[in-house]
This record gives sequence, structure tokens and C-alpha cells, in this order.
Amino acid sequence: MVFWKPLKARGQPMSLDFLLFVAVGFLAQIVDGALGMAYGVVSTTVLLSIGVAPANASASVHTAEMFTTFASALSHLWHRNVDKHLFWKLAPAGVVGGVVGTFVLTSVDGATIKPYIVAYMGVMGVVIIWRTLYGVKQRTEPVRGVVPLGLTGGFVDAVGGGGWGPVVTTTLVGAGGQPRYVIGTVNTAEFVLTTAVSAAFLAALLTGHWEDAGDLTQNATAVAGLIVGGLCAAPLAGYVVKRISPRTLGVAVGTLVLILVVYQTLRLLGYL
Repeated sequence: MVFWKPLKARGQPMSLDFLLFVAVGFLAQIVDGALGMAYGVVSTTVLLSIGVAPANASASVHTAEMFTTFASALSHLWHRNVDKHLFWKLAPAGVVGGVVGTFVLTSVDGATIKPYIVAYMGVMGVVIIWRTLYGVKQRTEPVRGVVPLGLTGGFVDAVGGGGWGPVVTTTLVGAGGQPRYVIGTVNTAEFVLTTAVSAAFLAALLTGHWEDAGDLTQNATAVAGLIVGGLCAAPLAGYVVKRISPRTLGVAVGTLVLILVVYQTLRLLGYL
């Protein structure tokens, strides 16, 4: 499995690799706090771009998210951004979808599924930009179909290494949900989802279901950097979602994801 060689080949010491992922984790978490999405999408796209297999990238990102989403959830709870009724519908459904997605991902060869994951990330980049540019009229009545939405969001999050926010937040806000409470609730439910998905990856590894896992300790620097960067930014999530307009930030992140997707596509086609 190619992982750190692309960075080492340019003569960068391991400490700079760590700082790179700290920066990625910090910026991704700031955006996630403002938009209710993008931490997993940005982090996974970066990992894929430097040669990490899809299942390993998803496992690494979800391990980091266990820490960052916990801090983010505490921030949203503190700022009273969580709709408890919506949370108890989303979280259990997300767990079921995420666990199923984990075992699907670990059953498929990484080289086979990688083009589909890259294409999915491209769609997510477009979704982030669309979600940022087009506002939707708010409404107060409950949104229907929350449980199927949670199942779908959890599944694509596990398979794609990110997608819970782009799928769930975009749909709920698009249906007229109030952004503050949608983002706070979705981010809080994500902690439960990431914990379940990480446990499912571990179970797949221990039972031999995930045969091509390789040595996951090779991802330790990336995971540590994502955790440190995310934890530094996560306490700001509750403040950011209430105070800062996410329009410019969302377009920039969506564009970044699309650039990385184009880069990865050129690598898959053999042009790089």
C-alpha cells in the first residue's frame, strides 16, 4: 500500500507530514462546524490523493472523527443547537446504515472500488457548493423521512469515508429545516455514527472479514494530525455556526474537493 512515499519523495520530513494533516484537520473541522459537512469528505479526498486505499482511508478518518465529533457535539450542546427529537431518529438509523456500509467496503477490493469513491467525492464537492450558494426557505413543521435519510447517510458515509453531512444536512436544510438546529443535530449524531463505524472496522479486522487491511499503523501520523487539528477547531463549531456566514468558505471547500478529485482522476487514468 502506497502511503507516505509520495510525501517522502519530495524530501519532506515526517514532522511536516504531521503538520500538513493538522492543518487539514483544522480547516476541515472549521468548515464542518459552519456547514454541517465536509470534514470526512475533505480528509478522505486528501488521503485518497496520496495513495491510501478507500477502506483504510475511511477507517482512518472515522477514527479521527471519534475525537473531533465528540468535541463538536459538546460545543453544539453547550450552545443549544441540538433538536433532541430529530437526534433520536437520526442517530440509530445512521448507525445501522454505517455498519452495513463498513462491511460492504471491507468486502470489496480497494482498486476496484476506488474509481467509484473518487466519483462520489466529486458529487459531494458539487453538493457542498450547491448547498452553500442556494438558500432554502425555512419552515417549522417536522421533516418527514428522517429514518431512511439516516440509513442512507450512514451507509454512504462509511463507504465513501465521508458523506453524512453532505447527504443528511443538505436534505434537511433543503426540506426547510432551520440550519442552526439541523447542523447542530447532524454533527452531534455523527459522533454516535463514527464510533459505530470505527467499531465495525475493528470487528471486520479482528474477524478476518477485512483481509486486505494491511498495517493500519502506517496511517498513525495522518490520524494523529487529523485529530489534533480537528480538536483545536471543534470547540469553535458552535460559535461558528451562529456567527459566521459560511458562503465563501463553502464554495472554497467544494472547489478544493473538486480539484483533488480531478488530480486523483488523472492519477487513475495514468496521466500523473
